[in-house]
Amino acid sequence: MKLGMVGLGRMGAGMTARLRGGGHEVIGFDRDPKVSEVASLDELVGKLDQPRVVWMMVPSGDPTEQSIEALAKLLATGDILIDGGNSNFRDSIRRAEMLAEDGVVFVDAGVSGGIWGLKEGFSLMLGGTDTAINTLKPALDTLAPTDGWAHVGPSGAGHFVKMVHNGIEYGMMQSYAEGFAILEASKLFPSLDLHQVAEVWRHGSVVRSWLLDLAASALEKDPDLSQLKGFVQDSGEGRWTIAEAIEEDVPAPVIALSLFTRFASRQDDAFANRLLAALRHEFGGHAIESR
Repeated sequence: MKLGMVGLGRMGAGMTARLRGGGHEVIGFDRDPKVSEVASLDELVGKLDQPRVVWMMVPSGDPTEQSIEALAKLLATGDILIDGGNSNFRDSIRRAEMLAEDGVVFVDAGVSGGIWGLKEGFSLMLGGTDTAINTLKPALDTLAPTDGWAHVGPSGAGHFVKMVHNGIEYGMMQSYAEGFAILEASKLFPSLDLHQVAEVWRHGSVVRSWLLDLAASALEKDPDLSQLKGFVQDSGEGRWTIAEAIEEDVPAPVIALSLFTRFASRQDDAFANRLLAALRHEFGGHAIESR
């Protein structure tokens, strides 16, 4: 199928390459003229066939809002606009209703896979109408690994599921960080090889996971993570997950404490926080602070 990709950063560029590798025609736009393939959103929309499909991979908040406002003026009835960024699901519900007034179909897509998605495939959680998702199926089948995408519900559901996914990610990362910090601090066994431990846990252990694979990778490159500062940023989804837990009266102490630990990381430089920073860099290419 033919579609436009707005945002050619780490995720957008990888998704564009994977789509093209699957035989799809993709026209890319980015605010950076050095990587953009067209000069404007107007030109991008003009190169697409109706009904048009435009997939956005831009930062959440104002950049997404501004991009949607600009595209809403260019798209027509029956066109599909997909937001694949980490937007708040309540914003996605509002945007779907707003675009529907002009006949533009909105799909919210939670996308997971980070910088490894190009090779391994992207996990996709989609909210929108059955008709829209069926139209997108060829692209979704290319982007995701086998059984790696799902239509999870109406508008907003995709970003809601992705929000909770990221909240769980916070808790998993925190658990690994604390466990390896205990190993690193041992006075009885000061010569433990943390990379060796991570490697043996990767094979047959009940705690094996892709995040553990990434921990092993980070520890192989920098065994004591001495090149990193333990400053761990957050991009919002953990906060939203906790807010929804409060709204629904659901206890979520692990996710809440994981978020607060990230806040604390901005005040100290503990080993556990350096591992958290390393993990975010490994899976998503997120910025780190070096010593």
